[in-house]
Amino acid sequence: PISIAEYMSLALGHPEHGYYRKHDPLGLRGDFITAPEISQVFGEMVGVWLAEVWRQLGGGPVSLVELGPGRGTLMVDLLRATKKIPNFHDSLTIHMVETSPVLANAQYLNLRESHRRIEWLDSVDELPASKTLIIANEFFDALPIRQYVITNEGMCERKIYWNHKSEALEFVLGQPGLSLAKSGQTIKDGTIIEQSPASRTVMRTLSSHLKEHGGAGLFIDYGYLGDAHHDTLQAVKAHSFHPVLKEPGDADITAHVDFTTLMDIARDTGLSAYGLENQGTFLTRMGAEIRAEMLMKNASDEAREHISSGVQRLISPQAMGELFKVMAVSSDPKIEVPGFQ
Repeated sequence: PISIAEYMSLALGHPEHGYYRKHDPLGLRGDFITAPEISQVFGEMVGVWLAEVWRQLGGGPVSLVELGPGRGTLMVDLLRATKKIPNFHDSLTIHMVETSPVLANAQYLNLRESHRRIEWLDSVDELPASKTLIIANEFFDALPIRQYVITNEGMCERKIYWNHKSEALEFVLGQPGLSLAKSGQTIKDGTIIEQSPASRTVMRTLSSHLKEHGGAGLFIDYGYLGDAHHDTLQAVKAHSFHPVLKEPGDADITAHVDFTTLMDIARDTGLSAYGLENQGTFLTRMGAEIRAEMLMKNASDEAREHISSGVQRLISPQAMGELFKVMAVSSDPKIEVPGFQ
C-alpha cells in the first residue's frame, strides 16, 4: 500500500502519465473552470490588490510570482487592469511557477505580448532574492495530503493498494500508530483527519522568502479554518465529480485547504496574516460589482448577461462566493491590506 500523498503525486505529476503533465484541464472542453476563466473581473480585482499593496510597500522593483497559473488568464487580466498605474509595470519582473509543460506553453502563448520580463520556474525554491508579490489561486488544493483514521487501536494512516482479485484500487488502513492523548475533546472512531506536509513545506518556503526579502501574498482556494475531521479528498472529470481511485492520471484530484495551518506558519515566520474572508466578500470590497457595471454600460445584451452571470457566480454564496476563501500575508504589519477587515 502507498500513502494518499504518494498516490496524488503520481496521479497528478508523473512525468509521462500524470494528469497535469499531459492534460489542459481548464475550460469547457477540460475538466473544470477556475475563477479567471469565468470572468475577467476576477483578475482585474487581483491586479488592483497587487498594485495597492505594492504602493504601500514603497513601490520600486518587485518580483510578481504566480503559483499554478493555469493558462495565464489571471495574469493577462491583472496586467491589463494595471497598465495605467504609474511605474507599476516598469517595476515588475514576472515569474510563473508551473510544472505542467502543456499549461506552461499555453501561458507563454497568452502572455508573450503582455510584458517584456516573464520567466518560468519549476518550484518555489527558485524564487529570486528580491521583494516579492505572490498570488496563488487554486494552487494549494492540488498539493498532496495524508489521511489518518481514528480507531479504537490507535490512529491508522489511510492508504491505497491494488486488489488483485477485484483488479481495482482500494483504500486500506495501515498499522495502528500513536493513540491520541486524552483531552476535553472526544474524537469518534472512524473520524478521518487530514494533513498536507507538502502544503506546509511550500508555505514555510514562501513565508521565509517574504520575511527575508519583503513583500506580500494573496491566496485563494476552497478550504476551511479549524480541524479537518472529515474526508475532503475529491476528483473531478468533465465538470463532474469522479471516483478518486478510478482512472488515475485522467482526472483532477484535490483536497480542501487547511488555512489555519498556513496562517500559523506565516505568523510563526514573523509575517502578518489576514483572513479568512469569503471570496464573495473580498471581491465585493475590491469593487467587483462596480467594475461589472462599468463593463456592461457599452456592452451588447448578450455580453451584459455574460458579465453579470460571471460576476454573480464568483460572489454569490450559492456558487463560489462562500466555498472559496481568501487569505493574505505581508512582511509589513503597518500596511492596510485591501479587501480585509
